[in-house]
Amino acid sequence: MLSAEGTGKTIEKAIESALLELKAPREDVDIKILNEGGLFKKAKVIVTISEDAKEKYAKREKARREEKAEVKEEAVKAVEEPKPIKKEKVLNENKENVKEEVQEKPKSKKEEKVVDPITFLEGLFNTLGKEVEISTIEDEKFITYSVTGEDLGEAIGRRGETFYAISNLLTAVTGRGEKKVLLDIAGYREKRAESLTQTAKRMANKVAKSGRYMKLEPMNPSERRIIHTALQDDERVTTLSKGTEPRRYVIIFPKEYNDKR
Repeated sequence: MLSAEGTGKTIEKAIESALLELKAPREDVDIKILNEGGLFKKAKVIVTISEDAKEKYAKREKARREEKAEVKEEAVKAVEEPKPIKKEKVLNENKENVKEEVQEKPKSKKEEKVVDPITFLEGLFNTLGKEVEISTIEDEKFITYSVTGEDLGEAIGRRGETFYAISNLLTAVTGRGEKKVLLDIAGYREKRAESLTQTAKRMANKVAKSGRYMKLEPMNPSERRIIHTALQDDERVTTLSKGTEPRRYVIIFPKEYNDKR
């Protein structure tokens, strides 16, 4: 797209609307005023990419079309021709639509932990100068170590970066046992899951309404799994993970894919 029409209460608002549509700064465009607007009329403008900037935007448009074609191909495969599930360890990302295969590592029937999880966590938070209580919740598949205390925000970090770093470290130092080890700090895991679930459903509504796919921000495997699980029973949309770690992300697209974008 090298030109766009914009409307607004004022000429400035109309220009801003067209620039947003083009995803271009003002210095890269030429502006033609069609209607200055008035009491009962909206201002209208045509904004066109300047000649000296067209090559840059033509390349961007080509890349966008190639990405769209790739996503459409992936969408068709995911909806109409799901890949067979091999007898390997399957990450529980979107149980019905998206299953990522990883090579199953051989392990003994019972492996000894390298470090006791509670001892490790107590030592870590003691180093941070935090007095905490650690409790465990165990079910058939997981053992969750729940850390509670005051002022644990820095142990969670912005967007959970520190939380996931500690969680990965906990998994690494405690070894591979019969059950997967999970970490929770000040209820962050549950709160984040609720937030991601709400985001997934809100994005799914937009996708179903517009008929266009939407890309979510990069997430770690645990967060992507929450998105897939939240939408696995939604008959309107399908989810797919793309990209490479640590920038791997989820795409939500309609099952009846509409190639308008």
